[in-house]
Amino acid sequence: MDTSVTVGVFVFDDAEELDVVGPWEVLGFWGAHVAAAPVRLVTVGREEGWVRCAKGLRLGVDHDRDAVPALDVLIHPGGDGTQVLEKDSAHLDWLRQLHADGVLLASVCTGSHALAAAGLLRGRPATTHRDFAGTLADIDATIDIRAGERYVDDGAIVTSAGVSAGIDMAFHLVERLGGAKAADEVRRGTQYDRPVN
Repeated sequence: MDTSVTVGVFVFDDAEELDVVGPWEVLGFWGAHVAAAPVRLVTVGREEGWVRCAKGLRLGVDHDRDAVPALDVLIHPGGDGTQVLEKDSAHLDWLRQLHADGVLLASVCTGSHALAAAGLLRGRPATTHRDFAGTLADIDATIDIRAGERYVDDGAIVTSAGVSAGIDMAFHLVERLGGAKAADEVRRGTQYDRPVN
């Protein structure tokens, strides 16, 4: 990677904590210890302030959707709060605009449901938490749901399965953006062994 990368992680009430902090740790370690160019991570939310995640962890929002810096990647976690976001027309419009602007969209767990509600997974392969594959199909029956895969990279959109799979997806993003050697160095540094499917 020769140029800087700005990654936004969308945070919201009732997001799953590991959906947020798993990818954050992997990408943050890459930026702090491995990447040759700057990697900036920011939290993004519907509005500035605080959100409370599913298990009670409070997280601060660096930027609301209207004031977010130019992003290269947006990670959209899952959790019960996605049910609200799936019906939030401003949120869905924002996701569509990011996609149109060429931002790489990545989801963890049921974060893919917000992408589907925005129409961004139409006709694409995608995954989600295995217990919610049917719900994803209910949102958009054209999605090629691959519930058995840890993550699915379809170019402009990367989706991952439930909760811990977001970590695997984050390593994939490091490899995609920074190369296999960088991903291996982050794995060693975080002492993370690839899970066996």
